Amino acid sequence: MRHLSRILTAILIAAIASPASAQQQVPTVKFDRTGVADTSIFAPLVFPTPSATRTASGAPGAHYWQNRADYDLRATLDTAAKTISGEMTFRYTNNSPDTLTYIWMYLEQNAFRKNSLSSEVYTQGSRWNPGNFEGGDHVTRVEQVLGSGNSRKRVPITIREGETMMKVPLAEALAPGKMATLEIAWNFVVPEHGADRMGRDGALYEIAQWYPRAAVYDDLRGWNNDPYIGQGEFYLDYGDYSVAVTVPAGYIVAGTGTLENSKDVLTPTELSRLDEAAKSDKVVRIITAAELKSGAARPTKTGMLTWRFRARDVRDAVFAASPDYQWDATNYKGAYAFGYYRPSAADLWVESADMARMSIQEYSERWFPYPWPQISVVEGPVSGMEYPMLAMEAHSNDKHDLYNVITHEIGHDWFPMIVGSNERMYMWQDEGFNTFINTFSEARRFPDVGDQMQRAAVERGEVEGAMRANEDGPMMTPPDRISEPLLGIAAYIKPSAGLQLLRQEILGPEAFDDAFRTYITRWAYKHPAPADFFRTMEDASGHRLDWFWREWFVENVRFDQAIDGVRMANIGDTSMVLVAYGNRARGVLPIRARFTFSDGSTQDFSYPAEVWSTNTVRYLRRYSFVGKKLTRIELDPDHRLVDIDRSNNVWTP
Repeated sequence: MRHLSRILTAILIAAIASPASAQQQVPTVKFDRTGVADTSIFAPLVFPTPSATRTASGAPGAHYWQNRADYDLRATLDTAAKTISGEMTFRYTNNSPDTLTYIWMYLEQNAFRKNSLSSEVYTQGSRWNPGNFEGGDHVTRVEQVLGSGNSRKRVPITIREGETMMKVPLAEALAPGKMATLEIAWNFVVPEHGADRMGRDGALYEIAQWYPRAAVYDDLRGWNNDPYIGQGEFYLDYGDYSVAVTVPAGYIVAGTGTLENSKDVLTPTELSRLDEAAKSDKVVRIITAAELKSGAARPTKTGMLTWRFRARDVRDAVFAASPDYQWDATNYKGAYAFGYYRPSAADLWVESADMARMSIQEYSERWFPYPWPQISVVEGPVSGMEYPMLAMEAHSNDKHDLYNVITHEIGHDWFPMIVGSNERMYMWQDEGFNTFINTFSEARRFPDVGDQMQRAAVERGEVEGAMRANEDGPMMTPPDRISEPLLGIAAYIKPSAGLQLLRQEILGPEAFDDAFRTYITRWAYKHPAPADFFRTMEDASGHRLDWFWREWFVENVRFDQAIDGVRMANIGDTSMVLVAYGNRARGVLPIRARFTFSDGSTQDFSYPAEVWSTNTVRYLRRYSFVGKKLTRIELDPDHRLVDIDRSNNVWTP
């Protein structure tokens, strides 16, 4: 029987490989003239050389370093002139091995100057170009503080501005391990629509990108002084912040950090309600619409009040202010979840605080504990933008949509607020990872409209459609070099779909989740590069994944599995079957096949993607079935994979 089986197999292989049935033959491996270079999808992926700062395992090295930026910020909002006037004391600690003679800082309001680079790249009226508005930062004072005590002195600094950056030459070079202190004053007119990241709507202000922020000096590129154009986001160091916001007395302010002078800016009733919310996972109304209308919401109605916030180990600080904010609060394991919204948005936003609470609960329980004392979601003109401990969202017309935006922006507190990747260069490492974890949170809130797997399937369908239409691109492309219509696929959907595939079809949920948590833990409050993520996932999961990183993150390949041929022969009541699985594109994925028999029964077969490693075009597999007649084979019947042409996925006799 075994001898006859081998003969039949040889005949079947010859039949399938005959010219009449053979598919286009593509070399599986190519070599250069030295016979060394391997260009197959399975070739080893070249990572940066391991060092004392970044190890071969993907973990930070024994000598990993990053610099620190601490800010004392003071802002005054002039609602008549629509301006912010600011002063700050900035302390920059040089933990690098290099002596620094200057510091690069962002002046992101300069994106709203006339003839700015942003206005030239993006058309007027687009998301990134507000049109006729002319703004920009006006820096009025930069001084370096030298010495201490009686010898303390301030040395004026002449800065050099360029687009959205300013170079600050130091009066005294900054040696390794030392700290430089700068004092800076500036002002700007608040744009109505600040690239959908900040702005104003009537009396409401959402203030972000509002102070000179230090660029990152790291071990990979030195100063990361890429200009802010609008589409690419931010890369910032961690530090401690104090923020004093002075506004008209009738305003309610939400901000990054803990409110330190609550007794000065809140009424006794509001303070009592906050104490109640601190012990409750139910929503407590801190400020109601009736109190706003009667004036009882504010301790004083005239003059100016200063709200003081303090935050530790964050990479930014922002605030929102309105005289019309209702304020709700609840709590998750000691962290407040706040919702701020105008009465006009109350129909949906009454759930906002609870939506915020559920979001930090989901991400804390599944991935990494939420580390800060509060999370605020604020309603306003910004359609969706994230900052440490504060997320901005628009009104919305549907509770599902509102939750999706809230949980997305709060998810950014994990990526990139905890795991501080370089959004300006690798947007997928921020938006894509966040989109991935959002599917779990959305399914938790509204399981009736799709579980996590169903939501992942929708993303795969979008990726397939983009591939068929050639409307996707390599994810490694910096976001400011991706056209806006393609950004959603390249930076959000495609990386999320890739992580879904890696979790469900390649590593399995247990191994993936353990490795992903390892990545977050290793790089919390640090600056991982893509190679650090790739290496950590391999190190923690125990799988070599060069082929997957190459096809999904580095290149822009297509996926098209097919059934190239089937041959059958009978030996008594045993049916011998040889199947030639074909791979008609460069990308490889696992094989998922469902066999259907004449009695209506089915049997599923699964093979890992590595079966393509010796021949990326064809994979042969022999089967024997006793007392059964095969009537159909279908590849990926449950649409768990990505396949741009499913017309070749089915075989029938």
